[in-house]
Amino acid sequence: MTSPTTGGARLRDIFRALAPGIITAALVFGPSKVTIATKIGAEYGFTLLWVVVVAIFFMMVFTSMAARIGIATRHSILETMRQKWGKKTSVAMGVGVFLVTASFQAGNSIGLGIALGELTHTRPPAWIVGFNMLAMALLFFRSFYKVLERLMLVLICLMLLAFLATLFLARPSIPGVVGGLLPSVPGGTLPLITAFIASCFSIVAAFYQSYLIQERRRLSPAGAVIKDKSFAGIFILGLITMIVMICAAAVLHTKGIKVNNATDMARALEPIFGDYASVLFLCGLFGASFSALVGNSTLGGTVLADALGYGSALHARANRILIALIMLAGAVVAIVFGKMPLQLIVFAQSVTILIVPFIGIAMFAIANDRKIMGEMVNTTAVKIAGWAGLLLIAGLAIYQFKILSS
Repeated sequence: MTSPTTGGARLRDIFRALAPGIITAALVFGPSKVTIATKIGAEYGFTLLWVVVVAIFFMMVFTSMAARIGIATRHSILETMRQKWGKKTSVAMGVGVFLVTASFQAGNSIGLGIALGELTHTRPPAWIVGFNMLAMALLFFRSFYKVLERLMLVLICLMLLAFLATLFLARPSIPGVVGGLLPSVPGGTLPLITAFIASCFSIVAAFYQSYLIQERRRLSPAGAVIKDKSFAGIFILGLITMIVMICAAAVLHTKGIKVNNATDMARALEPIFGDYASVLFLCGLFGASFSALVGNSTLGGTVLADALGYGSALHARANRILIALIMLAGAVVAIVFGKMPLQLIVFAQSVTILIVPFIGIAMFAIANDRKIMGEMVNTTAVKIAGWAGLLLIAGLAIYQFKILSS
């Protein structure tokens, strides 16, 4: 019979193994994801549910790839790139990731402020300042990674419970949901499909999985075996995304209600199901915003510190300063402008188009290198899926470039 102590230790081991994937899921599922999933469901019903499956499949492939790189090597993925292709390549990658995360950070602060402002019927700036200060305060904990693990688990649970409760109230059509898993592309949906896949299939977030795996190894007892358990976290990411889309389809599309953002859906829920329904949805939006705010800045600060030669350990002073810098920049933009400035969105998209395909190619090349990976080298099936994912990334980049240049 297993003792309570042994059972508790086993549960902790399972959580530690799942934690990097859960952090990645919480990082990716920000307010922009809630907004675009809501918009797709409201405008096109269940028709585009299949897009979630495609995006999550490729996200799993590349997140698992990054995790195996983190397990197979004793130094960071940027250091591996530095050894393989030179310092300029790794610095360019690190700076590019930092610029992408810093550019989109304002959106996370804005989403957080709006969610709490709607919940309390107060102005968003106070919430933006307060929760960014709280996020910066977390950096002072001696073991920031452990705090990050627990925070992301709590926020993922909050999102899952909030959106599941909303789904229960919405009572979607089961045949409609099943039918939405069959691929179809209604007229005019290509821009939304492109934006959704680009946000859900996040190469930058997948790339960071290797850092999270190695950070977990630093904190593990000597000789502990670290395995790739990213599947569960990315599955949760897909599940929450699909739930939001299904809710929007069941509540808004069937009634012909148009929305422009996630808070529109919260307002639309109120007259249909009552105050508590909109409160549930806004709690989920808050969870998505705060998790992305902390995770996104952690990603950008860590990768830039590593690119500049300060290492990737989260307890390092340089890392914490750069993480705080991203938080501060996002909060300032959110308060000054009240929404993401168009110029900042264009800049972020431009940097993303330039850097993301190269990150994907670099990860794929390292994961195919048997000298680096050993037994963890990509299998034939993963190579095929990886090539398909890279073609998808390239296609998205070309399409976005055409939109920006038109």
